[in-house]
Amino acid sequence: MPLAGLEAINLECERGERVLFSGLSFKLPPGNLMLIEGPNGSGKTSLLRILCGLAQPNRGEVRWQGVEVGKMQEQFRSGLVYLGHNPGVKGDLTPYENLGVTRDLTRSRSDITLDEALEQVGLGGFEEVPARTLSAGQRRRVALARLLVADASLWVLDEPFTALDTHGVRLVELMLSRHLERGGLAVVSTHHPVTVAEVDIVRLELS
Repeated sequence: MPLAGLEAINLECERGERVLFSGLSFKLPPGNLMLIEGPNGSGKTSLLRILCGLAQPNRGEVRWQGVEVGKMQEQFRSGLVYLGHNPGVKGDLTPYENLGVTRDLTRSRSDITLDEALEQVGLGGFEEVPARTLSAGQRRRVALARLLVADASLWVLDEPFTALDTHGVRLVELMLSRHLERGGLAVVSTHHPVTVAEVDIVRLELS
């Protein structure tokens, strides 16, 4: 996994006639977690989409490895995984097939199989059932398994604890801890408290 850093420079985002945030800047080096906090409508999801290159800021820029992401879109996107509110799991496909799509479309790790990834997120025995038969929490776990399959330095997670029970929440925290120990970065938006051992959490408050 290549080491890299994420940087935002004077970002501004408008929705309609409302400015959600402006003059927003930060640097996030490898091994660090940034927690995006703020009330509903403060622009948390908009910021995450801008950081991923899925939306453009009204002003400012996002840099990856010191380069503006618009100048290295393919390289940047190949090194990140974005999980949004919707887990993006295809109901007609099995968990195994859903992960297979991720493996085929992204740079994937060679040290873990799809079966192992599903086992690690608690879906052992559910590999070959249609995803539409799974509970909301189980579908979220399928989405989380993508984090294990993809060889991505940057994880951008929008409310990753949605629909998860206590064990699921702890699973996400452990996954984050291991990712950061490997030199990865993570940007997380959540209303849920996050506990990641031996990691300094950088907090960014949107109002």
